Amino acid sequence: MTVFAFYLFAALMIASGAFTIFARNPVHSVLWLILAFFNAAGLMIIVGAEFLAMLLVVVYVGAVAVLFLFVVMMLNIDFAEMRAGFMKNAPLGVAIAVILLAELVLGIGAYRAGALDLGTPDGSATPLVGESNTENVGALLYSDYLFLFEVAGIILLVAMIGAIVLTHRAPASPRGQQDISKQVRRRPEEATEMKQPGVGQGVDL
Repeated sequence: MTVFAFYLFAALMIASGAFTIFARNPVHSVLWLILAFFNAAGLMIIVGAEFLAMLLVVVYVGAVAVLFLFVVMMLNIDFAEMRAGFMKNAPLGVAIAVILLAELVLGIGAYRAGALDLGTPDGSATPLVGESNTENVGALLYSDYLFLFEVAGIILLVAMIGAIVLTHRAPASPRGQQDISKQVRRRPEEATEMKQPGVGQGVDL
């Protein structure tokens, strides 16, 4: 069952990655990318890295991919210009892909030849022996790395406030804005007065 799940997630992730690259619509590309992230999270769960799988779904799918989706949908994208830019940068992309493929082949070859010795953790360094990865990561973050964890949170908070301040723009004119306090302070005599004029009579303004 595990082998079947591995091949299923791997095949879906490869197919999603291919559709992400070759999709003509940027919105469809982002949706295929989200599907690839979900399948990658499934692969991580199979190997026992449930914490990384949760981070992948929460951070990349819940934040980055959704942000890309909203940006692509809100921007007025010229698809013809985008395709022209793609063909212009195609040689550079192919060169980078060849370099990455060569590094991957060399790494796999070195591992199979025995030149690389991957370490296997024995569990002695975990603060909670016999517990899951998530509980051990939480125990480390809130014990040995508490100060660094809090500093990282403060830096992210400052970055978020800075982004809000930089992107905030005051309205050019108050036209169309509601004054809630003025509406609450309005007296009955200042309200609209309804009149029923007779036939042939006008209304005094």
